[in-house]
Amino acid sequence: MALRINDVVPDFTAETDQGTISFHDWIGDSWAILFSHPKDFTPVCTTEFGAVAQLAPEWEKRGTKVIGISVDSAAQHTKWKDDIESFAGAPAGFPIIADEGLEVSKAFDMLPADAYLPDGRTPAHSATVRSVFIISPDKKLQLSMTYPMSVGRNFAEVLRALDGLQKTYGAPVATPANWQVGQDVIVALSLDDAAATEKYGALDKKLPYLRFAKDKG
Repeated sequence: MALRINDVVPDFTAETDQGTISFHDWIGDSWAILFSHPKDFTPVCTTEFGAVAQLAPEWEKRGTKVIGISVDSAAQHTKWKDDIESFAGAPAGFPIIADEGLEVSKAFDMLPADAYLPDGRTPAHSATVRSVFIISPDKKLQLSMTYPMSVGRNFAEVLRALDGLQKTYGAPVATPANWQVGQDVIVALSLDDAAATEKYGALDKKLPYLRFAKDKG
């Protein structure tokens, strides 16, 4: 069954290059990002994991833990991190899950149930393991993105999406297209004009159903 937004994400115990984790316990009270890749020592993924390493201060600022996953071993992850850090010029302090048995990849619906790893596999055998999952502190999936092998993921967009999720989490607002931190937000239709004005101040009404308010931070 596909994993959908607002589903509680699967819990699991797995080995990483930093030791054994229980996923829900590892998340704790934080936001979390799980990002996957098909194979260690591959070019596009090296640039992506380098980008995640470079953004370490931004993840920390947002109270967000990041963790990678691939279907290679923890020992391979440790060796690959040398390349990641050399390319990025930044330490890759996040753990990478070793999903050699494909249990986690299948639980998150990244691979079909009958998938297996043949001897001498290539990245194509686990090509669909190219996903990003943003998870809220209540362990629910808030956003997912899946990319083909040929297109590097835009982690500036992942960061922007995280900002939008944290801005709107439990609040009667949404963010418009291309929103950035500090820009106006959209007031939810669950508030009438009087309640919206009382809560957010003067409204900028573009349409009866499209009302902007200042982002109060």
